[in-house]
Amino acid sequence: MQAVSQCGCQRPRPTGATHILAHVKVGIVVPFSWSYWGGVNEHAYHQARALEKLGIETQTIIGHDPPGLQTRLLHPRAGRHDRPPADVIPIGRSVIVPANASLPNIVLSPSAIFRIRKLMLEERFDVIHVHEPMTPATSVAALVWARCPIVATHHAAGELGWLRYGQHFWGNLLQRVDYRIAVSEQARLSAARWFPAHYDIVPNGVQIPETADATGRANRIVFIGRHDPRKGLEVLLRAWPEIHRRTGARLRIIGADPLAVGLLMARTHVHEESIDVLGFIDEDELTREVETAQLLVAPSLGQESFGMVLTRAFACATPVVASDIPGYAAVLTPETGVLVPPGDVAALVEAVSALSADEPRRRALGEAARRLAIERYSWDDIGRRLAAIYENLVAQARAGRAA
Repeated sequence: MQAVSQCGCQRPRPTGATHILAHVKVGIVVPFSWSYWGGVNEHAYHQARALEKLGIETQTIIGHDPPGLQTRLLHPRAGRHDRPPADVIPIGRSVIVPANASLPNIVLSPSAIFRIRKLMLEERFDVIHVHEPMTPATSVAALVWARCPIVATHHAAGELGWLRYGQHFWGNLLQRVDYRIAVSEQARLSAARWFPAHYDIVPNGVQIPETADATGRANRIVFIGRHDPRKGLEVLLRAWPEIHRRTGARLRIIGADPLAVGLLMARTHVHEESIDVLGFIDEDELTREVETAQLLVAPSLGQESFGMVLTRAFACATPVVASDIPGYAAVLTPETGVLVPPGDVAALVEAVSALSADEPRRRALGEAARRLAIERYSWDDIGRRLAAIYENLVAQARAGRAA
């Protein structure tokens, strides 16, 4: 007997690839640009890798901003503009659209809508997995043109006021979704506010390094995130002179645009001597940075549905000091890190300085964090959960056609 999911569907039990899955093709639809890294893009990338390990063919449909003058004019921050890999299908350029206290790069080109229609006919997907299904134009177009079972994952948390327009103009398309997922309770609450329904919670996963030693760390502290105000980098920079005075540590800023960080440092009168701004780095280098740092600091101010940067640190046996906001508090435990009030510079100084000076405590927190990442957030386990959902939907669809 299978359990019933929050969306009213039977929740399939996680399994390995079966004779059904061996012949399944999944289209992963992302409304953002492959050229600019972010949480949803990272999720989709690792989702595809986890499914491929189970023998499931995937194609990721996403925007792409190639190198050139137009990209430089539309996108001031640096990105990756080389050709995407073979399993990624680019469908058009993106533009920056302020949303949810962030600056995502969203594909809004009308040509992308017709490109989606063509892909749905040519690729003959067995399942479409749409991320942020109410985001135009890519995700909404996929809901329109898909001719197979649809899985939708909601990532964002917060008021999401712009959805009042989406609800009015294309909210009815969510009726086409066969299985609704939210990455966290915060994401579920935010989606259900505008589109009341049942959502199954399948968290963001994390790639688990084969080994991670919680001891022998360099005197470095890591921040990972864009330079969006909600990420709280300004709070960390204001706290940094005193943290550095007490600890002698170096701060490594990863993911934020170096030019924007430089301007922020000038505005906060913070000197660069003890700060390294690395910008965007690849996955392997990012893992090396995190697994050699004393700790990770996540000073976000709010509107975070899930602590992806937290679980990445956990996987590397790196303890965390993070803001006490709902999305982070649901991930971080007293055994894996320290929570501080968001925006509180003095509290951040005290927490980071104390943990930096306490090597035995850092080791205990790091080891517990890695155990938690393996138990709850491994992409291998989440991949099997998704595969079971797809298998159930494909079996139902095929049975319906045979009836």
